[in-house]
Amino acid sequence: MQLDKQQIIDALKNRGDHDQAQQAQDDLPDQVDTDQHSDLLARFGVDPGDLGGAAGGLGDKIGL
Repeated sequence: MQLDKQQIIDALKNRGDHDQAQQAQDDLPDQVDTDQHSDLLARFGVDPGDLGGAAGGLGDKIGL
């Protein structure tokens, strides 16, 4: 599944992880492939298996 990097950054900011959000801004490509970039997502506490298909629910899916 492809996600926009900004969705992940926004979710991290919403949960108060501003340092991780900045790191994600620096490290993630503009379009994040959840399979290809699963190691980066795990580093930011984002489980690709929990992302589901609804990008709008991203915050709920990662415990926000």
